[in-house]
Amino acid sequence: MNTTPRQLLNKVPEVTLYFWLIKCLCTTIGETFSDNLTTSWAGGDNASVHALDVASREVMAVTVAVLAVLLVIQFTRRRYVAAVYWANIVVISLVGTQITDQFEGNGDQPNHMWAITIVSVVLLAAVFLVWWLVERTLSMHSIRTHRRETFYWLAILVTFATGTAVGDLIAEKFSLGYLTTLLLFAAVIAVIAAAWRFSSINGVLAFWLAYVMTRPLGASTGDFLSQKGNQGLNLGTSLTSWIFLAAIVLLVAFLQVRKPDLTPVELANADEVHHPHVPHPHLPHPHLPHPHLPEAEPQPDEA
Repeated sequence: MNTTPRQLLNKVPEVTLYFWLIKCLCTTIGETFSDNLTTSWAGGDNASVHALDVASREVMAVTVAVLAVLLVIQFTRRRYVAAVYWANIVVISLVGTQITDQFEGNGDQPNHMWAITIVSVVLLAAVFLVWWLVERTLSMHSIRTHRRETFYWLAILVTFATGTAVGDLIAEKFSLGYLTTLLLFAAVIAVIAAAWRFSSINGVLAFWLAYVMTRPLGASTGDFLSQKGNQGLNLGTSLTSWIFLAAIVLLVAFLQVRKPDLTPVELANADEVHHPHVPHPHLPHPHLPHPHLPEAEPQPDEA
């Protein structure tokens, strides 16, 4: 069967309360589970800085390989599948954290925090700029081609790396503490949400601003719950990770069964499409009747 625009639009979830809740849980997993894997791989909490450096590179190689497999599965789906999509988000949160940690370094106060923050913000801006120049839309409602999906996942990866760098910089370099940093980013997200609700700010811009900010929010939440000192509750990275992972699994199972986060066709078709290989949603499709015009009545054969 020919693939229609409607079939191709359902590659990412609709932005709902479920979306933001699972996204924040995933960002926390990215921080705590990444730390837990690296520490365990290095030999435990008393591992040397050199052992942590070696372990972090080896763990990143494994998670990047897992992410590559999951992305192949995601790209071969014809529509959004909750379990596949969120599995990618969980693993990409680990990879984003690990990339940032590689450049920051290990230790009580990692080096190069300012440098990686500046580089990641510039890289994120470059990804969005190229995406806009090529596709003329950054909308999460119009991920209908492999090229747009590639831009989408690249942006997701860079947002995780950027959010990690920003969160670490504020919590550790500025010595604000994990709880203070958590509350700070919660307030920033609340401001963005209020601006979207009560002003004329562009909805796509507000979405991506909030998306970036949820990463340091989740990272600060994870550090606040798992770490000792600096306002942390010292629950440990292992316990924190498994609690949050269990919550993610339960929520994604609910989405997979009930499907409350599928993008409505009307909302998806409201976005302008600028792609030479995909019919414009407001123009007739060669294989489908026009959505706003009645189909022509069949004429009787003339004698």
